[in-house]
Amino acid sequence: MTFVNRSGKKLWIGGTVNKDELDGDSKNLKSLPVLKPGQSATVTIPEVKAPHHWRGKFFARQGCSGKPGSTFHCAIGDCGVFAQRCKTGEQPVSLAEFNFDKKETKAPWYDVSYVNAFSLPITIAPKGAEKVTKNGSCSQQGCRKNLLRCCPKGDRQHNSAGKTVLCVNPNRDATSAYSDAVKKHCPKAYAWSKQDQETGNRTMRQCAKCKGFVVTFW
Repeated sequence: MTFVNRSGKKLWIGGTVNKDELDGDSKNLKSLPVLKPGQSATVTIPEVKAPHHWRGKFFARQGCSGKPGSTFHCAIGDCGVFAQRCKTGEQPVSLAEFNFDKKETKAPWYDVSYVNAFSLPITIAPKGAEKVTKNGSCSQQGCRKNLLRCCPKGDRQHNSAGKTVLCVNPNRDATSAYSDAVKKHCPKAYAWSKQDQETGNRTMRQCAKCKGFVVTFW
């Protein structure tokens, strides 16, 4: 998994496993990169050992400061006091979601999710299997567009200078002005939790023969 920072900001990569993972299943990664603008870094997803799968998501933490392990804190995407790993669940933020499973022939599955919130544009591109099939397998997901500009006014969160830094979904389980804006401007990302049940949706893809992924934060 290669992470690329095209955002123009310093990013602390966060990652958490899905909430339905039980003890002994997927584990949070312990060493995720910190990227300055223009930097990239690659990590290995440990699905080769028991339980032979990893189901979770990655995201960009922004505006972080403090002493790691003690007072470390991020203004956006906060997930605990450590700079290179998460101790808690993430605040609402843009997500790159994955399901790696050695026992499933169609895996890995992947998607960009703005279901909880939009913070930065994300794209996910497979490596080693770049040919997109007729059903959309192995396609690039997400988009480069900054959706903060399209965020409904009531869903915007601002920093101390009054700049919009986050767009939060008011109801992840129902359509809204928020989900309408996301679907209009980024149809290859999740806008609400049940969008994958809509006819013709393009939210989730799989790429069984790929050799990895590039996750870019724009």
